[in-house]
Formats: sequence, structure tokens, C-alpha cells
Amino acid sequence: MSLLNALLPSFSRTDALPVADTARENDQPPGIRPAYDINESADAYTLTVRLPGVAKTGLTITDEDGVLTLRGERAWKRPEGWSPVYRESNDRPFELSLRHDQTIDVDKISAQLTDGVLTASLPKAESRKPRKIAVA
Repeated sequence: MSLLNALLPSFSRTDALPVADTARENDQPPGIRPAYDINESADAYTLTVRLPGVAKTGLTITDEDGVLTLRGERAWKRPEGWSPVYRESNDRPFELSLRHDQTIDVDKISAQLTDGVLTASLPKAESRKPRKIAVA
């Protein structure tokens, strides 16, 4: 069991090939996995992904067969004649795939990208929300 599963059983990274291995098969530079956080409330999960330099047009979000996948690349282009002394970010394509146990209401997922931070609301399915049961 992964640490992520132990902390949050509804989500886990996919067991598919790592992004870097998949990218090499297509003769593309290896991809990266962006940093992210998942928070839970009674009604929804909130996914926060740090994507500096990514524009809305460079981002694709899908949910298929219980796997939420974010793919894209940065829109930033190196200025001509520019030579960095030090740089922590890179321009490789990225991919983040998170498997969930079908507790998400896929039709109600919403996402917003602001200042390089993607915030996605992943509402819980009604059957998974806590319920108060009246005692007769």
C-alpha cells in the first residue's frame, strides 16, 4: 500500500508506466510530475496543482475509468540570446494521473487556473457523502 493510499484511500497514483518512460517511447523528452496537494471536506476533494508558466490552452484534464489525468506543457519560450545562470523550472511536458475509487461525481468537476495554480473541485458522489440517520 502506498503512503498516499494510507493517508487518503480514495486517491492513488496510477500504476501505469512512469511519465518519463512513456515519453521516451515517443522520442520526446521525459515528462515531469507536478507538485500537488489533495484536501478533503464533507462534500468534495480539492486538488491544488502548481503549474508555473502553464496557460489554459496548454492544459488538458480528463477523467476516465476512475483515473483523473492532467496533461500539458508550459507556454513560456526562452528569449533569443538568453542564457540562464540558474533555473529550477523546466519546459518539459507534464502529466499527473490520480486513480480514485469512483467516489467522485465526474459531471460536477470544476477547475480554475490562476497565476500558475490549478484548483480543481472534485465533488463526492451522493452515495459517498456522510449521512445523518434518524433514530425512530
